Amino acid sequence: MASYSFTLRVFTRARPLVRPFHPSGPCSNTTRTFHYSRLPVFTSSRARLRPKPQPADPLAWPSPAVARSRTIFIQTENTPNVDALKFLPNHPVLPTGLSSPFLEYLSARSTLAPPHPSPLAAKLFNVDGVTSVFYGADFITVTKASDAQWAHVKPEVFSLITEAVTSGEQIVNTVENRSSESGQEGAEQDSLGYDENDGEVVGMIKELLETRIRPAIQEDGGDIEFRGFENGNVLLKLRGACRTCDSSTVTLKNGIESMLMHYIEEVQGVTQVLDQEEEVAMKEFAKFEEKLRLQRGPDAVPSTSNNSTMHKAEA
Repeated sequence: MASYSFTLRVFTRARPLVRPFHPSGPCSNTTRTFHYSRLPVFTSSRARLRPKPQPADPLAWPSPAVARSRTIFIQTENTPNVDALKFLPNHPVLPTGLSSPFLEYLSARSTLAPPHPSPLAAKLFNVDGVTSVFYGADFITVTKASDAQWAHVKPEVFSLITEAVTSGEQIVNTVENRSSESGQEGAEQDSLGYDENDGEVVGMIKELLETRIRPAIQEDGGDIEFRGFENGNVLLKLRGACRTCDSSTVTLKNGIESMLMHYIEEVQGVTQVLDQEEEVAMKEFAKFEEKLRLQRGPDAVPSTSNNSTMHKAEA
């Protein structure tokens, strides 16, 4: 039996299949070789044994409505934040032409405000326990309250996302914003995008954040914003699942900061920028920890958990 082989060059997906912090690049050319065996030719005797085709039964064909139906496959992924789940609807989430790589809704009111109201996000906020909705290019991250249970929240969220995708309705709309304020987080320009006014150091920082750190954060259901570079400190803002994760400070220092300081000598540290509400929450958390420490005694070790870092960003 004769055999032959041919070589097919396949390019991997743009999304990294491994952590972008490894030395090897996430995208590479892969060569695969397939071996096929040539099947023997049917002789006349074998041809006589082959079943004869039967006339088609018109009733056996599916109706036009059934033929037009399609199967929706929505995948869910856990994130390092136990209160956040990542949903991949296999469908574009953000509208075409949006300058920002993400949108984040932190309240039910923001889902109706311009410039990017979202009917799906409004329905998700009606689910008891949902506290925020984050849209990436091809994924949706839903964050719940710490006292809510995924066993109750997840089925409702899954059903709403499935309904939105199957109906074909626009997940995010774009309307005119007559006020200077934006109802959604991340509606402006991409903070890691190229700016001709950036200096050399800022340009290198943005490049590292874009190519090495953002893919890891997006894989964890979040994103990152560059807020500035002042006196050697890089100012960053984490979004999505990473915004409210408990393993924050340790990962920030061991991940983003160590890598930026390794490649760019002008960087002396990384600071997480907190919104006003987050600062209040951090102060309340610090007071609570101090109260616990006094109850346990002077030798108690303070907790390292807070709400301000990223995950899986080891250099």
